[in-house]
Amino acid sequence: MIQAMKILQLPALDLEARIQQELDENIMLERREEQDSAPEPDPAAPEEAGEFTERDAIEKMLEDLERLDRDYGDGSRVTGSGIEDSDRKLAAMQNAPDVPKSMAEALTEELAFLDLTARQRSIAEYLVCSLDERGYLREDHEALAAGCPLEATEAGEAEPGPIGIEEVLEVLSLLRELIHPGLGARDLRETLLLQLDALELDSPLPRTIVAGHLEELERNRLPHIAHETGASIEQIKGAIETLKTLDATPGADYGESRASVIHPDVVAEELDGEFLVRLDRERQPRLTISRAYRELLKSAAKGDDVESWLKKRLESARWFIDALAQRQSTLERVARVVLLHQRPFFEKGLTALQPLRMQEVADEIGVHISTISRAVSGKYAQTPRGIFPLKFFFSGGTAADTGEVTSQGSIQERIRELVDGEDKRKPLSDEAIAERLRDDKGITIARRTVTKYRKMMSVPSSSQRRTF
Repeated sequence: MIQAMKILQLPALDLEARIQQELDENIMLERREEQDSAPEPDPAAPEEAGEFTERDAIEKMLEDLERLDRDYGDGSRVTGSGIEDSDRKLAAMQNAPDVPKSMAEALTEELAFLDLTARQRSIAEYLVCSLDERGYLREDHEALAAGCPLEATEAGEAEPGPIGIEEVLEVLSLLRELIHPGLGARDLRETLLLQLDALELDSPLPRTIVAGHLEELERNRLPHIAHETGASIEQIKGAIETLKTLDATPGADYGESRASVIHPDVVAEELDGEFLVRLDRERQPRLTISRAYRELLKSAAKGDDVESWLKKRLESARWFIDALAQRQSTLERVARVVLLHQRPFFEKGLTALQPLRMQEVADEIGVHISTISRAVSGKYAQTPRGIFPLKFFFSGGTAADTGEVTSQGSIQERIRELVDGEDKRKPLSDEAIAERLRDDKGITIARRTVTKYRKMMSVPSSSQRRTF
């Protein structure tokens, strides 16, 4: 039961890896297509030279099982010298995804092209490894100087001397000059100022805004900034356009992020006017019990080590195949109920998304709510409107004046539509949006609920949306 629950919770890619692990570890399992395509042994064929007996086959099987236990049984792996081991290693290398470089690794490679002394290079490598994911240095320069290990010295220097703050600042200045002008700043304001200094602009207004009015800029208080600086609104807007060309995260251009690959478990499609839901079975191999080892088990002597060994693996193989079948059955039933319930969404769009709770689905198919949670966790559905996580289709609802219940996702979409269609010079407040929803759609929700939904969608407040 525990194994079945764990397998039910696995997304498509993780399930592939789990199946491959089981195939590697359990000699009783094999892919059905491999067995079906393999030629049947000819009982009349002469035996190979040396008369390869059944006892030889048993001994070879024991060797195979011992090797599998040695290589996979406890999670460790020892180097083998056989052709089979080499083939498996080669296949693993070919199928392994590239490991993305971190920002520190990418910047360390950049250092190889810089003209630095050995001592400077040691300090530079330490600084690069001290950057956070955005390219900022959170520690102050004194702490960096005190914590920097010195692994290289100048030629002829007997002992490495202590690193001073001046050296840290000198190397940091070189990194900014040769890699990125905003690298190693302590916060957003400093990284923007460093980049503005490097641009050597004719107008001091962008620097003035960043230095003294960054908080007002984030709150879109342009008239206040204009009053404080003596500049016009148009000049402020021009300075903002300059600031938009700067990097808020100077480390973002370095290192590689692994692309997130989504393989849908469920496919929903419309065919001849009918809405069909099915599982994507192409990525999951069909497993079966090995015919060869099944026959060997039949012929093994009762009570010997071979029979005991094979029985354990046969039982494990059957449990695993049953767990896979149970996963397919449960996921298909859950997906069919969920997606058929949300058919209006596929026909009309997000505003037609229906309220749906996991308990409703659990009651309909007769399972516990935790089973529904495991079934939809990490799973995606390919639909006529795109690929969505199955959890997307679960949401609460609000009753309209007509008695119709509108889902949370549908209300959020209506809020977005109101924001998109508003006059940006006089944007709608949350109170005004609540009134529009009540008057136009018959949906009664509180202003604080509008605020909550707006923040969930990362929609700025009315003061921040206002244009001048």
